[in-house]
Amino acid sequence: MSRKGSILLTTILSAALALPAASFGADEGLQQKVEALSKEVKALQQQVQSQKEGKKRISDWLTIGGDYRFRVDSLSAKVPSHFAFADILAWQLGGQVGPPPMRQAATVENDVLYTNRFGLNLKARAARDVTVTARLLMYKTFGNGDSTATSGTFFADRIGVFDGTQGHVPGDGKLTVDQVFATWSNILDQPIWFSVGRRPSTNGIPSHLRQNDERPGVSGIPALLVDYAFDGMTLGYAPDIEALPGAYAKLCYGRGFENGFTTSSSANTNLRDTDMIGISVVPYDTDPLFLDVQYNRGMNIFDFPVFAESTLGPLRPAADLGDIDWLGVTALSTLKKTGPGTLNLFASAAVSKTHPNANTVVFGGVDTGAGLLHSGVVESKTGNAIYLGARYDITATRTKIGAEFNRGSKNWITFVPAGDDIWTSKLGTRGNVYELYAIQEFNAAPISSYVSKTFFRVGFQYYDFEYTGTNNWVGAPVKISELTASPLNAQMLTPLSRATDLYATLEVKF
Repeated sequence: MSRKGSILLTTILSAALALPAASFGADEGLQQKVEALSKEVKALQQQVQSQKEGKKRISDWLTIGGDYRFRVDSLSAKVPSHFAFADILAWQLGGQVGPPPMRQAATVENDVLYTNRFGLNLKARAARDVTVTARLLMYKTFGNGDSTATSGTFFADRIGVFDGTQGHVPGDGKLTVDQVFATWSNILDQPIWFSVGRRPSTNGIPSHLRQNDERPGVSGIPALLVDYAFDGMTLGYAPDIEALPGAYAKLCYGRGFENGFTTSSSANTNLRDTDMIGISVVPYDTDPLFLDVQYNRGMNIFDFPVFAESTLGPLRPAADLGDIDWLGVTALSTLKKTGPGTLNLFASAAVSKTHPNANTVVFGGVDTGAGLLHSGVVESKTGNAIYLGARYDITATRTKIGAEFNRGSKNWITFVPAGDDIWTSKLGTRGNVYELYAIQEFNAAPISSYVSKTFFRVGFQYYDFEYTGTNNWVGAPVKISELTASPLNAQMLTPLSRATDLYATLEVKF
């Protein structure tokens, strides 16, 4: 209601209330209406007074939401026979007595793993066209106050928790700042926005389908290229083009590692900051068709991120290994009233290309000879990946059934360590991953917000690894079937030939 309207209604109601009470006394129902109107008048008077004083209710400027998830996983994997780098090094230093030691095939299991995850979302309208958005996140295993229960020596993105995966990999249970960024919109009265802070660069499109989340808005990222909690900024532009509904483009920047102070004699003198830039063009953003084309370049790629603790001990960057280019395209379609429900389809494809320098990884005082996707000869490598899937939503029963498939080539490398998978982020796999899942939402009316919901999710993942080094850009990949062909194929991390994860969740979004 406008201020003038409020004052006019206040005046009319006040005049009505000024009538002699005796004229209403004979009608009890009318008296009750008068009392109700009196309360409304008082509320309107308070509202007008608040407007005069510039006061607002907290709900006028602050939005609160969040989610809780309980998850149980049953995990199993196969370790193939292989040569281990540490064993071969010791054998060489010992004079190569006897045959090179080989580790035999084994099975790795965790029958039951329970985890808790809690997120709290805040969005404050600080001023006209200026907002601050934050997400706090806690993720831990039952009965454990660190990441040891879900860390192993199998994959580089799961040897511990680091800055880009905090809150996305089970950790110490502390509530961390997963996102916080300020956004300035309608700059110069144009459809331009600028946003800076810890970015919403995780759980991107189309991974929101299996998470049963709403589709990310203009701040979203393609899941096949980036799933990493970046600190950075975005400049976006959304022109109104009739032939291209919902079109927008944005320039993104993120810092993956800050090198800090240096001196002429410090150990980090020759180390540079790790940065990423990206250009995203979305020519079409509607329900029937969402289309995204994105180019990224990662610069001065570190050998290791900073791990306060990991299964390999404390680690931090010691060398930058070169640059990586990525180019990807994602298409998503939501087809409503397809039979008794809605059909969601998506396809995503990408290529990666490395530009290594001559630096190699030194580990434990030993030069491993491994650089950016090479071991020995310094050369650029090109990889590719696809990500396909569908989800069918049955309207009457609130049931959603989905299937996904992704495949990465021998030299595929991406930037997705924060992927919501226990074994390793599946979209970085060099091989094939199959996933089936079903979601059953409760038939309960939302109270906290229109997007609030409660549901069960049951799923199964099957990893079929064809090459080593999934989610690891250090060293040349080796075909799993050729691991025992030569000691030169020795591995720093323990390879897996296959892995499975049967999982179930209870999730509440509010």
